[in-house]
Amino acid sequence: SSLAIQGDLEQRDRDEVLLRFANRSCSVLVATDVAARGLDIKDLPAVINYELPKNPDIYLHRIGRTGRAGQKGLALSLVSGREMNRVKPIEAQLEITARWGKIRIADKSERPDVPARVTLRIDGGRKDKLRPGDILGALTGDAGLDASAVGKIDIFDTRSYVAIDRKQVGQAQERLGKGKIKNRNFRVRVLEN
Repeated sequence: SSLAIQGDLEQRDRDEVLLRFANRSCSVLVATDVAARGLDIKDLPAVINYELPKNPDIYLHRIGRTGRAGQKGLALSLVSGREMNRVKPIEAQLEITARWGKIRIADKSERPDVPARVTLRIDGGRKDKLRPGDILGALTGDAGLDASAVGKIDIFDTRSYVAIDRKQVGQAQERLGKGKIKNRNFRVRVLEN
């Protein structure tokens, strides 16, 4: 389960990809350096670099997405022979010594599970005076979901997003599509990879 983010995506599409990753509807985010700054994703366990940057500051910003606010995180870099000259400046700036190892490719039984949550996009947002409580109320009231099945809710100007437990996403979509949020009907769509 992966999504990609890069500079050619429209800002709205970038925002959507990032929130799906942040709300755990996606397990892996593949990103260019557009994701090196300004992202605050809680509990990001690892960052894997493919191709070391030439500038140590860029490397620092890339790996700074993990291990934030006192949390532990892992930064791995896949380094080819032609990039070895980039390692020393990074070691010097970060005051570390790189540890080297070989990569073992995981077999299918070791691959990550499908994410536990799925994101629903609701075509209504702040301009429609929607609030997270309105969406939560519609899901736990009319849709009959337990509040624990509802994850992160993000409200933008014209769209809203809510993470739902995978096992209950069909029920949530059906009830929200047929029901009402704040006495209004909104189009609801499941965002899958």
